[in-house]
Amino acid sequence: MPIYEYKCEKCGKFEFLHRAGEEVLIRCPKCGSPVKKLISTRMGIVFHGSGFYVTDNRPAADGASDKPSSKPDSSAS
Repeated sequence: MPIYEYKCEKCGKFEFLHRAGEEVLIRCPKCGSPVKKLISTRMGIVFHGSGFYVTDNRPAADGASDKPSSKPDSSAS
């Protein structure tokens, strides 16, 4: 559900959580004055919980892999 920012002529700025298929507001829910839909500056993705790190989907810096090699070690005979 998207959150949109609006500006009311009397109340000022506020955010409104829209349900799926709900129309854009034309009147303030508090006072009934006309509102303008603003371009939101709150963009981006927020991950909650552990395990989301910048390096999760990047290769190692030196090109080496952290995975163990599937080849048998020839020196261990």
